[in-house]
Amino acid sequence: MEKEQVITLIDAFKDFKEEKNIDRPVMMGVLKDVFLTQIAKTYGSSDNFDVIVNVDKGTCEIYQNFEIVEEVENPNAEMTLEEVKADSGDDDYEIGDTYTKIVPLSSFGRRGILNLRQNLQGRIMDIEKANVYKKYSEKVGELFSGEVYQTWSKEVLILDEDGNELHIPKSEQIPGERFKKSDNVRAIIKSVEMRNNTTPYIILSRTSNEFLERLFEQEVPEIADGLITVKKVVRVPGERAKVAVESYDDRIDPIGACIGVKGGRILGIVRELRNENIDVIQWTQNPSLLIQRALNPARVSSIDMGESPEDKVKVFMQPDEVRKGIGRGGCNIQLAGMLVDREIEVWRELPKDEIDDEEDVALEEFTNEIDEWVIDRLKAIGCDTAKDVLAISKEDIAKRADLEDETVEEVLSILRAEFED
Repeated sequence: MEKEQVITLIDAFKDFKEEKNIDRPVMMGVLKDVFLTQIAKTYGSSDNFDVIVNVDKGTCEIYQNFEIVEEVENPNAEMTLEEVKADSGDDDYEIGDTYTKIVPLSSFGRRGILNLRQNLQGRIMDIEKANVYKKYSEKVGELFSGEVYQTWSKEVLILDEDGNELHIPKSEQIPGERFKKSDNVRAIIKSVEMRNNTTPYIILSRTSNEFLERLFEQEVPEIADGLITVKKVVRVPGERAKVAVESYDDRIDPIGACIGVKGGRILGIVRELRNENIDVIQWTQNPSLLIQRALNPARVSSIDMGESPEDKVKVFMQPDEVRKGIGRGGCNIQLAGMLVDREIEVWRELPKDEIDDEEDVALEEFTNEIDEWVIDRLKAIGCDTAKDVLAISKEDIAKRADLEDETVEEVLSILRAEFED
């Protein structure tokens, strides 16, 4: 039985040598440390033992060194001349010499060999975890392409070529996308976490701004070559994204290069993002101009940037431009604000020939008659005054502000009363 255990242990060394991607010096150090630990448990100390590991053959030799003395006090480290002669058949030794003999693996017994194997496997696993953590920590922010191994309601599991598990949580998936086993998926390596000393938990993301930036770098050679720089990316995943680019070569049109001939380059990115709308705009240090470019094709009449960076930016538009500027669900104006790191409000600017002599009234003046949450909904769609609201049809207000018809009718009635004689 002990012989079988020794053979099993040797097989473990061979597996360690052949299958594990571990550096040779690290491998030898681990093996020596595991054996010295077991020797210390078995003999009380490992100070007088030498461990020689042959990683190529997957074998290990253990030598025990004895000091030759007249009277033995520590039988694990000392021997008399008579004992040495009986053990080796050699009578050339003298008092004070060192006698070395090989220690067979079977001398550890079945339990000792089992402990050796378990400790070795445990150390291998620890090294593998550390290697995986280091490998993917250095790749955070890079694109990863892999095959879906399994899908669950809260995450998708992907395996790399070494069988390591990578996860795309639901929160990092583009809304509405579905995966099935064996699908090829691209995502960005977002983070690597160690949870309760288990295998590193590698998180992939398809919703991060960096993922879209990496896709542009992959699809647009001028970006990969450094001729065009992606200055900023903002996204509402699954809805819309804006990518601000700048060219360092006056001969290169950064927007045209990113879109490609007949949209060939950007179409591939759009398909990868499940038809997310992507606006490519030219970067500028002028925040007012950047807002105008971000809101295109909506035409902006004027912009009030406020007196400090904390002030809300007021963008004035003609009534027929407001819907295009705000976008579905306020997405367009939200992204424009994210580009300049400011909150933007849309104000309707009526043509002079349509402005009557009656003074307009801010919606805040109606807080005693209209609930504040209703006023907030109206302001979110670009209505800051009573006349802003009255200029829109009841159906349009209900749809865009997500209000009940009865609520809209009540609001309109209150606002109309303000201007009645």
